[in-house]
Amino acid sequence: MRNFSYYNPTRILFGAGQIASLGQLIPADSRLLVTHGGGSILQNGVWQQVEQALAGHWLSRFAGIEANPQYATLLRAVAQARREHCDFILAVGGGSVIDGSKFIAAALAYPGEPFDLLCGTPIRRAVPLGCVATLASGSASTPHGELCHAGLQARLGFSSPCLQPRFAILDPCATFSLPPRQIGNGVVAGFGHVLQQYLAQSDGCPLQERQAEALLLTLLELGPRALAEPGDYAVRANLLWCASQALQGLAGMVAAPDDGLRQLGQALSLLYHLEPAQALAVLLPAWLDAQRAQRQARLLQYAERVWSLRLGSAQQRIEAAIAASAGFFKHMGMLTRLSEHGLDAEAIFQMLDYLRGQGAQEAALEQHERLLLQAL
Repeated sequence: MRNFSYYNPTRILFGAGQIASLGQLIPADSRLLVTHGGGSILQNGVWQQVEQALAGHWLSRFAGIEANPQYATLLRAVAQARREHCDFILAVGGGSVIDGSKFIAAALAYPGEPFDLLCGTPIRRAVPLGCVATLASGSASTPHGELCHAGLQARLGFSSPCLQPRFAILDPCATFSLPPRQIGNGVVAGFGHVLQQYLAQSDGCPLQERQAEALLLTLLELGPRALAEPGDYAVRANLLWCASQALQGLAGMVAAPDDGLRQLGQALSLLYHLEPAQALAVLLPAWLDAQRAQRQARLLQYAERVWSLRLGSAQQRIEAAIAASAGFFKHMGMLTRLSEHGLDAEAIFQMLDYLRGQGAQEAALEQHERLLLQAL
């Protein structure tokens, strides 16, 4: 087991009606910037609940943070917050809104050029941040974030303890109006995140293995039910908490993430505008197949414990587990081939050129090419 340090000061308020607690969570004299994505929170009642809970607070609203938050959009939010002297950020949305709001919070407290914070300048101060998560997100209780810079064609990460949200409200009722596509995205993102950590874990970590398996099995059980029974509160509540746990990464604390898969996912997002879960649904089956040689024992364990596959040769069971994984992604409404997204071999070569320009070594590019061709 690898060494690790774990500290999470974010206060989580889970359940129906918790949005009403906002008035007690945010100082009454705060000048709030409330950030969100599109117009869904205006249509599903979430915004009305936020307004009611903050009736005694001064607030300004910034809308339009994208699914892959864009640097230029976030700079507009920073400019608005500075004009209005905002000193507290409330993010209402999924992981992208929360990630973008973290950068806004950091930029507001930084006297220099905000881009410095993406180039190695330490983030030492930030405006306080809280969030109302309308979709399961690991960002709701972590100090990390990512954004996209169109000019650089790059996805840039940032992190600081001061970006840890003060609180995160998870109300399952806020997920009732989500379209099936977003439910599928959340389930597949959580499943893929845990599965990567599960394969990366070293042997001899039985607790983490079974934590990961419990999360995978719960997502397998509840994901399809959330699509079939969209008004079932118990299903949504359990799924929201499970997916949140999956994306927080506690079960994978002892595992190093696969950097190559992350790079490919970022390239698909930047060049072809696939959402992170869409990229995972395409890449994971091919990635699992590429793990056969070095992680055969763990793949067999995955086949047996998650998919109850015990008959046939080792290779047959692994193939069946990979096929079952892809089948689950399809059941959740995801496409599982690059060609289904309209991408061809030329797109693969463009991705490889992009990754080469980002500094990828030739040995890594050869591995990427094999994986992408298999995912085609």
